[in-house]
Amino acid sequence: MFFVDEPYISDFFKQTIRDNNIPVVNTASAKKLNLLTGTNLISEEQAVSMVRESDSHLFYSTSENAIEWIAKNLPFSELPKKIDQFKNKARFRQLTESMFPDFYFIELPLDALKTFEVDGLPMPFIIKPNVGFFSMGVHKVTTLDEWQQTIGDIHKEIEHTRGLYPDEVLGSDSFIIEQCIEGDEFAVDAYFNSAGEPVILNILHHTFSSDNDVSDRVYTTSKEIIENNLVELTDFVGKIGQLTHTQNFPVHIELRRDSQGVILPIEVNPMRFGGWCSTPDLTFAAYGINPYLYYFKQQKPIWPELLSGKEGKLFSVVVLDNSTGKKAEEIASFDFEKLLACFEKPLELRKINYQKYPVFGFVFTETRKDNIEELNTILTSDLSEFISMR
Repeated sequence: MFFVDEPYISDFFKQTIRDNNIPVVNTASAKKLNLLTGTNLISEEQAVSMVRESDSHLFYSTSENAIEWIAKNLPFSELPKKIDQFKNKARFRQLTESMFPDFYFIELPLDALKTFEVDGLPMPFIIKPNVGFFSMGVHKVTTLDEWQQTIGDIHKEIEHTRGLYPDEVLGSDSFIIEQCIEGDEFAVDAYFNSAGEPVILNILHHTFSSDNDVSDRVYTTSKEIIENNLVELTDFVGKIGQLTHTQNFPVHIELRRDSQGVILPIEVNPMRFGGWCSTPDLTFAAYGINPYLYYFKQQKPIWPELLSGKEGKLFSVVVLDNSTGKKAEEIASFDFEKLLACFEKPLELRKINYQKYPVFGFVFTETRKDNIEELNTILTSDLSEFISMR
């Protein structure tokens, strides 16, 4: 059964669930999202009854907001435990400690940050909410002088994001400090099948504008990226599945490979692929496979066929987060036409209510490899050139 929830579901996702008769739990949130006529809706009571009868259902959610409903209505099942072992970052580090025995991390309550002594910690390090989403509250600390400023920034962000997401999605009660993982960063959409085997549905390279950048601006997939990483990352995801005993479950994994070739997970996001229907929809635009359907039908991509003819092409999702330094209420408009003119082949534009969420929208693009500069340009932009002020 699938769950839908705010902040966003795409038309592509709506068509997929309707056209393939995928059961969708008709929660209060689902009723507000304008699902297409003919969607196979099941009542909340029916969903609970189905899970009581069997814990082997395939679960998927467009948004981690659905975790709140699951925690409230399915506490008797294995699903909340399965979600929490990934969503709770400290617990995930504990579960995978045998794979990474030298990895440093510590969990701290919010009110302990001001008095915590960091001068003995290896620097740089990352601090982020123990239960987090969308790079909110994530900071890289490189010097002692930055620490107090970072604490102040965290408290401001907590106030700014309060109420945007349920506590099960973005919590502010505790934070995790962990060693900074260096190297190339990748995002992987995958699922574990009924035998616990990993099936990778896309691999994207997450690029950054600088060493201190922790934003989600540009994710890119290509034939080369998938061919160069598929075997190794499939093996890596499989090891995580074995440690966590995970079956029939989708994940969005962020990881890095360091200069020695060692792969370390940044986090594993449970019960979904990329948020806001981003990376799974890009997968269809790039390679013609529908990740939602592949998971629902337990299909495996035949990558040599899918990658044929994709030479020299880069497919990217560009996250237009509000990096302008201006408050949303100060911004009168965003010039999307000017933005689209920056790309040689934009595939799709999604406008988001930036007054409610800290993002203007998303753009899917196809870029020739020898024109990668257009991606580098948007990567380093704070987007100020596209806004007009009140």
